Amino acid sequence: MDTNLHSPERRLIELRIEHGDLDAMIDRANGERPVDELLMRRLKKRRLGLRDEIARVERVLTPDQPA
Repeated sequence: MDTNLHSPERRLIELRIEHGDLDAMIDRANGERPVDELLMRRLKKRRLGLRDEIARVERVLTPDQPA
């Protein structure tokens, strides 16, 4: 089997899975009382970083077409 474990397509899938996992963690943490504000900030910051990384990988996979 000729599978590239470091391909941008695979990386994009991994990033989207991790982003979804963080969404679920944030939802669960929001339901707890008292809310751990430091944990929430860290989770949201990581989720934002993942969203940025997803956008970068998507740009690599679908470069802009010249006008």
